Amino acid sequence: MANFKDIIGQDQIKTHLLDGILQGNISHAYIINGETGSGRRLLASALTKALLCENRSAQGDACGVCKSCKQADSNNHPDVRFVTHEKASISVDDIREQLINDITIKPYSSAYKIYIIPDANKMTEQAQNALLKTIEEPPEYAIIILLTTNADTFLQTILSRCVMLNIRPVKEDII
Repeated sequence: MANFKDIIGQDQIKTHLLDGILQGNISHAYIINGETGSGRRLLASALTKALLCENRSAQGDACGVCKSCKQADSNNHPDVRFVTHEKASISVDDIREQLINDITIKPYSSAYKIYIIPDANKMTEQAQNALLKTIEEPPEYAIIILLTTNADTFLQTILSRCVMLNIRPVKEDII
């Protein structure tokens, strides 16, 4: 997993998230919207790692050396869940089994339990409706991050209850 300092561009989004971490003002649900290859997953991993870090920097970024950071880097953190799917779409059963049935279990070793849904735009309408109740009334420790290339595929009720982070393309000369 990455740190915020590793992310090129996206300064406004990084500032928003780091300020939220430092002020203890983190949303329970985010939609990270951007083109394929824009760094959606990198941004989600930096947020996840910073939230779980045991020795965060004064700027809010992860230390990279604590047990929690090492577990996050090896994709082996007990409080991070990636919602996966076998078919072309993310079904209501995928959401129920991997998120809704698991979210009531408190975090194992951190203050937060983080659910990341890659390709969230592939959720069926039924899956979105099932997720909606959890987004409306999440446990205080839960954070849900929806990664998408097209936020327009989400129900309006989902959009209105999540913080939308639109990733802008980074100029080639900056990269």
